[in-house]
Amino acid sequence: MITFPNAKINLGLNITSRRSDGYHNLETIFYPVQIKDALEVIESAEMSFETSGIEIPGHANENLCLQAYELMRKDFDLPNIAIHLYKQIPIGAGLGGGSADAAFFIKLINEKFQLSLDVETMQNYCRILGADCAFFIENKPVFAFEKGDVFEEINLDLTEYYLVLIMPPVHVSTGEAYRGVKPQQAKQSLKTLIQLPVEAWQGKITNDFEEHILRNHPQIRGVKSALLEAGALFALMSGSGASVYGIFRENVDLTFLQKDNLVFSGI
Repeated sequence: MITFPNAKINLGLNITSRRSDGYHNLETIFYPVQIKDALEVIESAEMSFETSGIEIPGHANENLCLQAYELMRKDFDLPNIAIHLYKQIPIGAGLGGGSADAAFFIKLINEKFQLSLDVETMQNYCRILGADCAFFIENKPVFAFEKGDVFEEINLDLTEYYLVLIMPPVHVSTGEAYRGVKPQQAKQSLKTLIQLPVEAWQGKITNDFEEHILRNHPQIRGVKSALLEAGALFALMSGSGASVYGIFRENVDLTFLQKDNLVFSGI
């Protein structure tokens, strides 16, 4: 069986407080976008995990798909499988690619082996693996809060707009991202701001990571400026970066940005 995990962007991101468990409480809007990996699973005599496409750092045994399978094998008598992951979602981009792979893998295993798991059960497996992983089970726009793993459904449809995402050749570590943030309550809820016209979002819907990351990484700052200069109604860094997306009224020529960056258009 094969499935195609997709990425997400953050429409705003507020870091509201530190938690006693080492995480942070936050508020964000998760919105799915059509940048996709491909994930295939077949039964096999031995467990195996192979990848192609973008190189994935770290040891294969650390991959979230394998971790997800080990969690599920504690509860179900599952056979050995061979997993192949074709990676296209940029890594370290703030797009949730690893979390998406794990969540779609759980859904695939549920279907393939007829486990009859409900949404909440699959989300609970995901919550063990990562803060944003559970979002990809239902994979629809939500207001996310607490660690980013508790959701309220929202009515948001951007299909009439043209979305472009740019990934510059920059790595932003999670540690760097959080070191520059001072948690505080947002002045206005994203649930309210997201109801404004897209044309009114710029400067109102913000990402708490952006100020210091854009200050420290001129390439990311330059990408955001280029999107706004090209006519984006709204541009923002996704998650802790380094990707930046722009929302346009219609198709736009951004070939000038392709020299040094990955460009995903019409997502």
